[in-house]
Amino acid sequence: MSNAIRYWAMIAVLLTATAGMGFLSHGEATPPAKPMDEFPKDIGSYRMVAETPFDQGTLKILGVTDYINRVYYSPAQGDLGLMVEYFRTQRTGATIHSPKNCLPGAGWQPTQSEIYQLQLDDGRKVPVNLYTIRKDLDQQVVLYWYQSHGRVVASEYWGKVFLVYDALRLNRTDAAMVRIIVPIRNGDVEAAQQQAIAFAKQVALDVEHVIPR
Repeated sequence: MSNAIRYWAMIAVLLTATAGMGFLSHGEATPPAKPMDEFPKDIGSYRMVAETPFDQGTLKILGVTDYINRVYYSPAQGDLGLMVEYFRTQRTGATIHSPKNCLPGAGWQPTQSEIYQLQLDDGRKVPVNLYTIRKDLDQQVVLYWYQSHGRVVASEYWGKVFLVYDALRLNRTDAAMVRIIVPIRNGDVEAAQQQAIAFAKQVALDVEHVIPR
């Protein structure tokens, strides 16, 4: 099956299922999530050193239920940024904003991108987005994914497909987006990528303990 046929088939499924979602009760069967401020402040050799709350304007635009926006620091590795956004429901117009769209809006341009198969410590292999971005002379590595109900997804399209599928199957539209940003130091892209990947292996498991499965 060609990519074009797959794309239009997926669009048809999304449109049909989204129409069906309107007939479901707006009350969702979502188990309670733990407060995001319970997310570990120590992750491996890293310790949280700063936390930056969103302003009210940003919160209104995002429509996020709960979140963390932190800087972690390791004496051996340096600093990195971690953001986890959790949405209890996406029925009311509040949907996850893709970094693929948000980062260019902030002036960052992608210079390299791939889907990376992240090997978790529990043996699972999950897909995540691995980006290199640039703004003027600054470069960063961005690693992000979508996570819900024990599932990790890289693709925005498949994230929407699973959103509709879980709404119909479970009467739930809750999900999280996880983003890790590592500055590229001395032009060493590979070192920044490996730092992001190593950190992500633990973070993906920690997220599962905070958001409902």
